[in-house]
Amino acid sequence: MKHLSLKEMPLSERPYEKCEEFGVQSLSDAELLAVIIKTGSKGERAVELASRVLNAPETDSGLYGLNHFTMDELMQIKGIGKVKAIQLLCITEIAKRMHKQQKGKTPCLSSPSMIADYYMEDMRYLDTEQVILLLLDTKCNRIKDFVIFKGTVNETIMEPREILINALRYHAVQIVLLHNHPSGDVTPSKADRTLTVRLKEACDVVGIPLIDHIILGDNAYWSFLEQGSL
Repeated sequence: MKHLSLKEMPLSERPYEKCEEFGVQSLSDAELLAVIIKTGSKGERAVELASRVLNAPETDSGLYGLNHFTMDELMQIKGIGKVKAIQLLCITEIAKRMHKQQKGKTPCLSSPSMIADYYMEDMRYLDTEQVILLLLDTKCNRIKDFVIFKGTVNETIMEPREILINALRYHAVQIVLLHNHPSGDVTPSKADRTLTVRLKEACDVVGIPLIDHIILGDNAYWSFLEQGSL
């Protein structure tokens, strides 16, 4: 059976026509996604395929869940090939970049909430822990940031020496450590606390203060500074 395109749908159900007449806000999540993927599969309309994607068991359901898909996982959904998978991955990346661009290219990150907000969209959807080192100047402007570790945070693996080498290399005046908890629970573990203490002591010795260690979860964060642990 041939794929059903948007043009083959009843006029009242065509997202393009609906958008033109009533505005893009009138489209459902499935209709928005149908405009992106364009065609359905084996007698299935594009909107029906989009609905299956939004309700796939691998996600939390809805548009939010798209952030958790890899290309391989998307392609396991019947009707989603490589091209459609790439299209879906691209729209989630666009959303993340729009959010980050709104914060400015060289933001002043002067508070835990500002830092958490700036990195939230990049880190809240990750399935594994990542540690980011944020280097700041005297006015809390971002000099550079980069992932310095991937995997479970462990004080025996995350050596302060490696962090300080990078801080000195890029002439950082102060630093912030960030990492995510894929579970969404931002409560610091024993390893998180031990690492923070060791890193703060090392930073104090070389004169580049660790001003915060922030744990990011599902639209929530824990700041060691705010909690009085630094």
